[in-house]
Amino acid sequence: MQTLEIFQSLWAMEQRIPGRAEHSHSTWFKMIADAGYDGVCIDPAVSEIAELRGLKALYAENDLECMMNAFPFTIDDMQPLYEFANELNASLVNIIGGVMPINPKDAVPVIQRWTAEADQAGLPMFFETHRDSLLNDLYYTLQIIDLVPDIKLCADLSHFVVDREMRDPITSIDQRYIDRILERSDCFQGRVANREQVQIQIEFPQHQNWVSIFRGWWKQGMRQWRERHADDATLIFLCELGPPPYAITGMDQRELSDRWQEALLIRTWVEEIWQELEQEGDSQLSGE
Repeated sequence: MQTLEIFQSLWAMEQRIPGRAEHSHSTWFKMIADAGYDGVCIDPAVSEIAELRGLKALYAENDLECMMNAFPFTIDDMQPLYEFANELNASLVNIIGGVMPINPKDAVPVIQRWTAEADQAGLPMFFETHRDSLLNDLYYTLQIIDLVPDIKLCADLSHFVVDREMRDPITSIDQRYIDRILERSDCFQGRVANREQVQIQIEFPQHQNWVSIFRGWWKQGMRQWRERHADDATLIFLCELGPPPYAITGMDQRELSDRWQEALLIRTWVEEIWQELEQEGDSQLSGE
C-alpha cells in the first residue's frame, strides 16, 4: 500500500521577530512531533554540518524522520552532505544546487556526478525547482529534462510561477510546461505563490484562485506519482512556508498571517487529496 508522509521544515519554524529570541531546536522538534508530522527537513550547506550534528538526538527523541535540503556550492560539496544525510538516516536528499552553469549542457556532468554519488551512498536524491540554484527557472529546467530524461525533481512550483510571472488563469502553454515538470516530480513542497510573490497568505480572499491552482497541481502531480510507483512506495510532501522575507510583513515588522496554522492547513489539504486519490484507485479496481 502506498504511503503519504508529511514533513515540516525546520527553517519554516523561524519567526525572525525583531528583538525576540528564537525558540530552541528542541522546542521546535517537540512542537512538530506533537502536531503529528512524520518528519523534519533541514537545510545544510557543508559549513553547517558540524553545528547541525546535534539534531540527530532530537530526531530519535521525537521519533521523527529526516529529510535534507542540501545546498552544495562546489562540485565536491555533495559527498560530505551525503555522508551527513546517512548519519541522520535521512529518507531523502533534495539538492538546491549552488553550482549554476549558464549553458544547460554544462550542467549535465554536475547532475550525473551528484546522481552517481547518491547511488553510491544509497540515498534517494532529487533536484529542486528553485530560483538562484541549478534549476533556476522553468525554461532552463525544461532543457535539463530533455538532456537528462531520468532526472527526478522535487517540485516547489512557487518559484516557476514567479519566474514566469504566470497569469491567472494559467495559459495552456504554461500548463503544458508544468505538466512536464510534474511528470518528473517525486517529491512536493507546500507553498502557494502568485505571479509577483513567492509566498502568499493562503486564507486571504484575494488569493483563493491561486490556492485552487496549486491544489490542482499538487493533486495532478500526486496522481501521476501514484501511477508510476510501486504499491509499497512512500511519497514525502514538505510544508515549507518560509520566515521573513519570504513571509510578507507590515510596517511593524510582523507577519500578516500565522504560518504555523497555514502549514497545518496545507497538510490537511494534502491529506484530503491523498484520500481522494485512494478512492479513485479503489473505484478503478472495482470497475466503477
